Amino acid sequence: MDELIKRNALPVPVVQKEVAAIWAARGYSCNLFVDPPGQEWLNFVHDCNELVSVVEGRLDMDIGDASFIVEPGDEVFIPKGARHSLRNIHPGISKWLYGYD
Repeated sequence: MDELIKRNALPVPVVQKEVAAIWAARGYSCNLFVDPPGQEWLNFVHDCNELVSVVEGRLDMDIGDASFIVEPGDEVFIPKGARHSLRNIHPGISKWLYGYD
């Protein structure tokens, strides 16, 4: 699981413009999702690698058999072809960034 999540990889508060520059240097896009409490994104598989980072709130993520809570500043790596799911477990909205290579 250590290769999938890096705790405190990004400075808090997480600023989309700053993350976009960091990720662009690594060949990734950077976009924002804003999810209401309880929002779920289940069983996705992509043909490219993906990065995820929380701006505000908390997410529960599954990547293959690994599960973890993601908080602001954490960075998650989702390898291409990996089945993954995400749930907003924050009592309010969660804002999170995602990018593809």
